[in-house]
Amino acid sequence: MRLALFQTAGDPSNDPAANLERLDAAAAAASQRGADLLVAPEMFLTGYNIGRHAARTKAETFNGPSARRAASIARAHNIGLCYGYPEFGGGTVYNSCLLLGRDGTTLLNYRKTHLFGDLDRAMFTPGEGSAALADFAGYKVGMLICYDVEFPEAVRALALAGADLVLVPTANMKPYDAVSYFVVPSRAFENELFVAYANRCGAEGELDYMGLSCVGDPMGGNLVLGSEGEELLFADLGLDRLREARALNTHVPDRRPEVYARLIP
Repeated sequence: MRLALFQTAGDPSNDPAANLERLDAAAAAASQRGADLLVAPEMFLTGYNIGRHAARTKAETFNGPSARRAASIARAHNIGLCYGYPEFGGGTVYNSCLLLGRDGTTLLNYRKTHLFGDLDRAMFTPGEGSAALADFAGYKVGMLICYDVEFPEAVRALALAGADLVLVPTANMKPYDAVSYFVVPSRAFENELFVAYANRCGAEGELDYMGLSCVGDPMGGNLVLGSEGEELLFADLGLDRLREARALNTHVPDRRPEVYARLIP
């Protein structure tokens, strides 16, 4: 599978329609370069640091008008799409991401489980967590959002469910560059899977996003690591790489949950 990461600041207006136009252009460029799946950042449709009122007024259901427009983009360019957005569901707002197939079909919708700081908590209700997977291009694919990947349990739950690839739309800011350099590749290595981390860049209010989008390699390290600016990154994933990693690094089958249960309060 060829994976594309859309590292972007988004449209300055934070208008969903304008950001969907950006997604259309990125999808066209990624498809022309052979990508099967394009991953955009956390809260891509509206901007992340937008405040409670804007998050609520711009929130949509998982199958709302923006999702339908994104589905048409996927179909037009024959490419899968994953992007973040504010989701309205059950009377509340979640920080969510959506995965669409090449034909525009909704494959997964995920709600961020671990909210980061007052900014996240002021806007969103935490999701209840999910280890749901979708089939895409021969891979079992799961999703997390930003801060979620910094919790080993979240990635391990997906690994135990059978994930080969974890997509992580993110809006990580300076000075947390250790996540791209160390955390993402560690999660990939210890769970024997790929981790795709698509970050925002540029500034938004008081936040200075670091870029550094990356794809963690199940053999360790990153397959690709971005700069701090806007760019389209590509990584070629291989099932042979997964098989090699799982033969050499047996963390998942060597687990001893009966021991951990005594240690966890």
